[in-house]
Amino acid sequence: MSPQPTDIRGRVLAIRIVQLALGVVLILGWELAARYGVVDEFFFSRPSDIAVRLGDWFGSGAIWRHLAVTAVEAALALGIGVASGMLIGFALARTRFVAAVVEPYVRMGNALPRVVLAPIFLLWFGLGIWSKVALGVSLVFFIVFFNTYQGVRDVERVLVDNVRMLGANERQLLLHVLLPSALTWILASLRLSVGFALIGAVIGEYLGASRGVGYLISQAEGTFDTTGVFAGMAVLCAVVVVIDLAINRAERYLLRWKPVHGTASMKGH
Repeated sequence: MSPQPTDIRGRVLAIRIVQLALGVVLILGWELAARYGVVDEFFFSRPSDIAVRLGDWFGSGAIWRHLAVTAVEAALALGIGVASGMLIGFALARTRFVAAVVEPYVRMGNALPRVVLAPIFLLWFGLGIWSKVALGVSLVFFIVFFNTYQGVRDVERVLVDNVRMLGANERQLLLHVLLPSALTWILASLRLSVGFALIGAVIGEYLGASRGVGYLISQAEGTFDTTGVFAGMAVLCAVVVVIDLAINRAERYLLRWKPVHGTASMKGH
């Protein structure tokens, strides 16, 4: 039996309520633990103090220029990383000989610790945004590349042959078969890529910058300001949640042609 829309909405609402309740319990427990000395405020701060700091940042508008810099860096890293990862992933998936030749080099590149690359990018591109973008691209690229490559390779060979028999050229095959089939894999990689693009931007700012949320966190850490560190982390978490909601809506729109899990008929079982 297919789930009714009211059942689905009720389940989603229940999940949201439990999620909210869990968050409230965790924050309240943290606050009480800090107030009554279970945890040291010097190391863990308090949610109430963090909220006050966030209020000061947003009230004075001081956070916006830092947030804008981090957002631009992360957006550029995400865009370049996704575009290059998809392009090269599609190309190698369609040319198996070349894929076999470059496979060990791709795996070696993916195995490189990105934190080690960060100082090198700072030397190459300076303290501006492009060193942070390069670090973010190095994180995002491989996630999108491997998902795109696997998504295209997983397309059934029989389906590709049948479409070719119907007279489809390479462009039509790409647009109407390969891309839709790999879209689930690509969108799944986007969820991870958003976080990694932000990580790249923040790590780059942390190591050397004059603006950005990573710079704020670095400055707070340098003065043992735990409240400032947690406030910066809270801002980043909020940004990721907003972007994830946008990706979720885009995913539902782009994959609207796919049947909802659990709604398929049970013929043959």
